[in-house]
Amino acid sequence: MELEELKPRVVNILSHTNVSVDERLIKVCELLKENIDYYNWVGFYFRNGNREELKLRAFAGEPTDHTIIPFGKGICGQVAVSNQNFVVPDVKAQDNYIACSIYVKAEIVIPLFKNGENIGQIDIDSHTPDPFTKADEKFLEFVNDAVSKIL
Repeated sequence: MELEELKPRVVNILSHTNVSVDERLIKVCELLKENIDYYNWVGFYFRNGNREELKLRAFAGEPTDHTIIPFGKGICGQVAVSNQNFVVPDVKAQDNYIACSIYVKAEIVIPLFKNGENIGQIDIDSHTPDPFTKADEKFLEFVNDAVSKIL
């Protein structure tokens, strides 16, 4: 499915105020994982209170042991510090990478901002080498913008 076709479905999921925020986040993760072939794990991490760490809040895919990630550690931890998108075409080429699965070949992490503050991120793992494009970045920025409106 084309990324653009998923935008109204993301907005629709997020608009259901009779469903908890966490359930809506899970449904967005499931939508992306099920409809984009190379999105093999999709999750939302958020800052864990005042701590310098991220906490996994919602995901679709294989369970992970990495539910808490310190700022600066791994791709997610680096994005928490840099406030910049991070596209990793080959995770084996990264020194500061936390392996979640032996099958992961590539990763993309896009920060999620609320009122100008980086409060979390969407993290996508792929079993396909170098699958992510600028279109993925723009699409995931759209998803994060939509999510920020319900937080």
